[in-house]
Amino acid sequence: MTQTVTRRQSLRTLYLGAAGLLSYGLSGCGFQLRQSADLPFKSLFLILPRQSELGTGLRRNLASNANLQVFTEAKDMAASEVVLDVMSELRERVVVGLNASGQVRELQLRLRVKFRLRTPQGKNLIPEVELQQQRDLSFLETAALSKEIEEAMMYRDMQTDIVQQILRRLAAVKSL
Repeated sequence: MTQTVTRRQSLRTLYLGAAGLLSYGLSGCGFQLRQSADLPFKSLFLILPRQSELGTGLRRNLASNANLQVFTEAKDMAASEVVLDVMSELRERVVVGLNASGQVRELQLRLRVKFRLRTPQGKNLIPEVELQQQRDLSFLETAALSKEIEEAMMYRDMQTDIVQQILRRLAAVKSL
């Protein structure tokens, strides 16, 4: 019995040592969890449609940055350093494949967002940019409800990607 206890203790010591070496190795390679973007300005005025799902994600990501004040009220526009103007958000659902009987087999989901970044005085820091994401979705009439849920998840994924792209572009702004 003492032999099995000693063996368990030696295995535990071996596992703990391996875990310690692995964590030490990961820290030495530069691995680091993703952090919020370091933006070159302290305040931002956000113009976007109120019911925009993309706007909700964008507001949430901007608000998570502790060094940034986000304004959405018109009276605060002059107090902000920059103005982020989301001009359009367009969702498209395009049929790209039909079967022999004319039923939809494949769809393409697209999300297009136009935005620009400027100063309150009108100087363009990021001229008008259109970002686009697209995903392919196979479609079965017998599984319409599950495909609808999958479509919603794909749109949410595309929105997240576009929000991250916008944040990276905001972080890359050089001069105010």
